[in-house]
Amino acid sequence: MNGIIGFLLSGLAVLIGAYLLPGVHVDHYGYALLVAVVLALVNAIVKPILVVFTIPVTVFTLGLFLLVINALMIQLVDFLTPGFRVDGFWWALAFSLLLSLLNSILGDLSQEKKDRR
Repeated sequence: MNGIIGFLLSGLAVLIGAYLLPGVHVDHYGYALLVAVVLALVNAIVKPILVVFTIPVTVFTLGLFLLVINALMIQLVDFLTPGFRVDGFWWALAFSLLLSLLNSILGDLSQEKKDRR
């Protein structure tokens, strides 16, 4: 049950992020859920490979290059997912930062409900 709630909250975070940023577009909640699934798959499969290959650059930039990798993952999801568009690299970077923040907030809110039971 926790996985389903997390999945729905991730879709909600995508939808809220697209609403707040004018350079990110999601057609409706169904596509936001699809973006959440594709992003989870991309982060599980492609991102670790990129992180390993870019260790020297990441160390040299003191970890800031990981933000670039996150933006590239958002752009890859844009390419793979219909109904989801990002207008450029900087919007992808802003969306990845906002998505991380929203997922943290929504995750904390759902954890508080679990702790009350």
